[in-house]
Amino acid sequence: MHTPVALLLELGVILAALSVLGTLARRFTLSPIPLYLLAGLAIGEGGIAPVPAAGGFVETGATIGVVLLLLALGLEFSLPEFAVGMRRHVPSALADVAMNATPGAVAGWLLGLDGIGILALAGATYISSSGIIARLLADLRRLGNRETPAVLSVLVMEDCAMALYLPVLAVLASGGQWWQAVLGVLAAVGAVLAAFTVSYRWGHHVGRLVSHPDAEQLMLRVLGLTLIVAALAELVHASAAVGAFLVGLTLTGETATRTRDVLSPLRDLFAAVFFLAIGLSIDPGDLLPALPTALALAAVTIVTKVVTGRFAASRDGVGRRGQLRAGTALIARGEFSLVIVGLVGTMHDSLGPLVTAYVFILAIAGPVLTRLAGAVPLGRRQPPVADAQDGAA
Repeated sequence: MHTPVALLLELGVILAALSVLGTLARRFTLSPIPLYLLAGLAIGEGGIAPVPAAGGFVETGATIGVVLLLLALGLEFSLPEFAVGMRRHVPSALADVAMNATPGAVAGWLLGLDGIGILALAGATYISSSGIIARLLADLRRLGNRETPAVLSVLVMEDCAMALYLPVLAVLASGGQWWQAVLGVLAAVGAVLAAFTVSYRWGHHVGRLVSHPDAEQLMLRVLGLTLIVAALAELVHASAAVGAFLVGLTLTGETATRTRDVLSPLRDLFAAVFFLAIGLSIDPGDLLPALPTALALAAVTIVTKVVTGRFAASRDGVGRRGQLRAGTALIARGEFSLVIVGLVGTMHDSLGPLVTAYVFILAIAGPVLTRLAGAVPLGRRQPPVADAQDGAA
């Protein structure tokens, strides 16, 4: 077998660099996500140290990284509890659409985009990054916080909304007929509902199916099942993230605990690759011309996402500090926004650089603001009862 020397060398250098950056971030009690994104920008197309041989691995690894991040997130919660939370947060989802799609639509209109361009920019400003936020909550040890179920409910409903949105946008962007968009939406909605039903009614059988005393067998079974479900979800535009999250929700008890243990190193590896890939996909030369508009749009949607998160957390009875943590956790944009611009980017020369700059700004600002929100008290010190309600910072 021929050994690809360039691939091994580039991957070795990349992983060593990520290790140094991760150590540096944790030394200052920060999330390493912004540093990983900047590293990707440095080695991507137009960067200072391109890695052509490793590009294919990074792209594939990024997809696996999102799947593993959402699988791990699902393992922290039970399906019945999450289903109750989803029903409670329908108003939060509606507020999310109204407050975060509107700035993108207005910006598209002011920039003179056509209807498809306006629809695409509205979607890019609406959808948060499940991958970035999942890792961020784990890094900051907030998975057990009272506001986290509200954040997850909003994220999952956003990903489900993409099942309606992406088929319509793809058909319109390709010049297809209205009935093709309707069929795509119906297929995606049917698949999402079927997946939730199967997980809710027969999910307990999944634990027995994948459970095994040998750690290697458990890892292979859970990972294989998750990738299959994620692939089926993507096939109907329902998001691999939703599929992986549902698999995590169906595993409970000892199986879930052991799965977290055996998959944690793999999740951390591919999560780092995912963040690197976002930066890798961006050409620094494309960012500068669009930066002023992207900064203005980012400033507006930081505020609207914070309001969204605070509203969602307040519905769960979370205190002020927890509401602020929930709002800042939703700021980051990432993979879905880039997918959206990929569908219509060739039709609008200005849209691709704008969304790319916008995503990069918020992918860095989101983790930083989330970290600060947990460290800075709001006004006067809360009484002990209120602090306990907020959960651990």
